[in-house]
Amino acid sequence: MSNLNPSYDLSVIVPVGGRVTDTESLYRGYRDALAGAGHRVEFIYVLDGPNPTVAAALERLTSAGEPITRVSLTRQFGEATAVSAGFEYAHAPIVLTLPAYAQVEAVDLPKLVDALKDTDLVVARRWPRVGGPLERARRALFHGLLARVTRQTFHDLGCAVRAMRRRVLEEIPVYGDQQRFLPVLADRQGFKVREVDLRQSAADRFEGVYGPREYTRGFLDIFTVFFLVRFTKRPLRFFGMIGVVTFLLGTLALLYMSVEKFVADRPMADRPALLAGTLLMVLGLQIFALGLLGELIIFVHAGSTKDYQVDKVIQFGTGASQDA
Repeated sequence: MSNLNPSYDLSVIVPVGGRVTDTESLYRGYRDALAGAGHRVEFIYVLDGPNPTVAAALERLTSAGEPITRVSLTRQFGEATAVSAGFEYAHAPIVLTLPAYAQVEAVDLPKLVDALKDTDLVVARRWPRVGGPLERARRALFHGLLARVTRQTFHDLGCAVRAMRRRVLEEIPVYGDQQRFLPVLADRQGFKVREVDLRQSAADRFEGVYGPREYTRGFLDIFTVFFLVRFTKRPLRFFGMIGVVTFLLGTLALLYMSVEKFVADRPMADRPALLAGTLLMVLGLQIFALGLLGELIIFVHAGSTKDYQVDKVIQFGTGASQDA
C-alpha cells in the first residue's frame, strides 16, 4: 500500500500492442468521461514493444501537461505482462484497464467504476454486440466451453475494459494470455466479480479472420484455466484420476492376455498388446506419482499461500466491524 498517492482515486492502465486507434482522440475520450464523473485520474500507457507513432502521440500529450506515465518495454511480451508492468506505477486504490483501441463508448466508463461499490472486479460486456453469425457462434462456443469447465458464466472475456480494486492485481499474478481470464481467477480466489453491460463502440470492428493458431491457443488457455481453477490446490485429484484410469487399462489388457494364455493356450509373446498394456501400467504409475509430488509440494508451501478473501471482521465484545 506504500505506492498509494491520495492525489488520484483511479489509475488507468492502457497496454499498447499491435492494434491501435488514434491515441490522442481515444485518450481524450477516456479522460473526459472519467474526469467528468469527478474522478482524479492518472494514465499509465505501457508500450508493449517499440511503437514510434504512439510514443510520439504520448509525447505531445505529456508536453501539454496531461497526467500520463509512459512505460516502454524492450520488446513485445504480451498484454498480461504490460498490465503487470503498468501496475507497478499505479498509485490509486482503483485500477482500470482500457484497450489502446475503441471497444466501448467512453461515456459509459463511469458506470463501470460505480459498480465497484459492492464488488471487487467489474468486467465490461459489450452490449448490444455486433458481428456476423460465424463471430457469434465462435463467442458462444468459447464462453460455453469455459462455463462448463470452470462453472462460471461470462459473456465477453475478450473485452479489455475492466475495473478492479487494487488488491485484485496485488494477489493474482497474470502472465501469458491469462489477462482475459482475470475475472475467472479472481472469482476462484474469493473476490466478488460481476459483469456490466456497456455500449459497444461504433469503431470496434474486426474485419479479419482468426486462424487455426488462435483457436488452438484459446482451447489451451481454457484447459490451463480449468486446471488453475479446479486443481491448483488438489493436483492429485487431476493427475491421480488420469493415472488410475491409465493403470487400470493396462492391467485389464494384461489380465485379458493372461486369461487367454491359461484358458486358450494362446502365447503372450510377440503380441503388441503385451507391450501396450505394460506401457499403460508404467505410464499410469508415473502420472499418479506426478500428482502425488504436486500434493507434497503444495503441502510444504501451504502456509505461505492464501486462496481466500476476508469480507468483514466483527470483533467479539465490541460489536465493531471492519471491512477487509
